[in-house]
Amino acid sequence: MSIAVICGSLRQGSFNAAIAREFSALAPTGISFRPLDGMERIPHYNADIHSEGCPAIVLDWADIIRSSDAVVFITPEYNYSIPGVLKNALDWLSRLSPAPFSGKPVAIQTASIGMLGGARAQYHLRQVLLYLDAFVLNRPEIMIADAASKISAQGELTDRATRQLIAEQFVALQGLIQRVAAS
Repeated sequence: MSIAVICGSLRQGSFNAAIAREFSALAPTGISFRPLDGMERIPHYNADIHSEGCPAIVLDWADIIRSSDAVVFITPEYNYSIPGVLKNALDWLSRLSPAPFSGKPVAIQTASIGMLGGARAQYHLRQVLLYLDAFVLNRPEIMIADAASKISAQGELTDRATRQLIAEQFVALQGLIQRVAAS
């Protein structure tokens, strides 16, 4: 199984990116991850730009999403919502046909330095994914609170309970992928 990974953080020392780097160690055997890089190169959505053609990076992301068995989002929360760069990328992807997320199994993880672990961002992202016709995994939900205390100076996820919960989510996502493929 191949899973595309979209990280909503551009920060060099991102806790979310650090957690995403641990995915291969936490997932069941046979799952591979492909990070979608370059979000910072996606221009602000503008219908005038779109009328001249879709940026190559957006088309590349769409191809990777379509060819993947699922997508995992891992993102911080900005101002009670998802980061603007992530929303912008989704706005571009929403204009493509065939729709890259339509019928695609998706898992969401949020990590924040706050005590809610990005819960509000997660719920806003779920709203956007509803419009994009994705199949969002409901449980287990991954909302990593106080992320700074769970990532070592070397960028490793050290919290055992969080590692276990992420591993459980990947097992559940594997099941959702199989159910969607069988239908």
